[in-house]
Amino acid sequence: MSTSTPVKTLGFVTFGPCGDGDQTLFRVNADVPLHQALEHASTLLYYAKKLALDAAMEEQGERYAWAAHFLAEMGKAVIDDVGLGLREKEVLQV
Repeated sequence: MSTSTPVKTLGFVTFGPCGDGDQTLFRVNADVPLHQALEHASTLLYYAKKLALDAAMEEQGERYAWAAHFLAEMGKAVIDDVGLGLREKEVLQV
C-alpha cells in the first residue's frame, strides 16, 4: 500500500448500546475521509458541550443531559474509528 493512501474510517466502531449483552444499534460508516470524519466529530462534541452546560446551569437541565450524552458517544465513536484507520495505515507502512 502506498504511503499516500488517505486515512479513512474503517467502520468497526459501534455505539448505542441496547438490548442484552454487547448489542449495539449503530456503527460508524467505513470509508469516510479523515478530515470529514474529524470535522463531523468536532461538531457533535461542540453541541454535546453546549447541551452539557445547559444541563448543568438550568433548573430543568436534566432534559439536556441525555442529548449531550448521545452526541458525545457519537463523537467518540467517530474519533475511535479514525484512530483505527490511523493505526492500520501505520502498520501497513512498516
